[in-house]
Order: sequence, then structure tokens, then C-alpha cells
Amino acid sequence: MFNEAIPNSIKAALVLVKHNLATHQFNSLDEAMAFAKELGEFVTIQFDGKEVVGVFGATGVTDGKCPDGIAYSWKKRRK
Repeated sequence: MFNEAIPNSIKAALVLVKHNLATHQFNSLDEAMAFAKELGEFVTIQFDGKEVVGVFGATGVTDGKCPDGIAYSWKKRRK
């Protein structure tokens, strides 16, 4: 994970992206998110004592359809 030779003040500023067995270090969350989005695979991003997991840049509803082609509909029911 961290190289113990890195001072604590620098360690706190690093953003880590874990993908498979590799760990990549970035200087900002923006850089880490761009890298994760480019990968298009499941990653773990660690920063400021927080951890975010998932596939970044996943597609959403386009022209009323989900990425799998099924029509998206959401109806609010009132009682």
C-alpha cells in the first residue's frame, strides 16, 4: 500500500485507486476519477479517510431507455 518512507503530510494528500491487484496514486480526486472512468471497470478510490467503490462513468437513461435497452419508467403513486 503506502511506502513508509513517504511523510505523513504527503500521504494525506494522495488519492489511491485500487484496480484488481494494482494500486495507483494520484494527486487529486479529479485525476483519480478520470482514470477510473477511463478504465470502465470496478475500482476502489480511497481519499481523506473515505472509500468509494464502483464503476465510474456508467451510462444512464438515454432516449427513455436503460443501458440494457429496457424502457425506463417511474411513476409516483399517490394514496
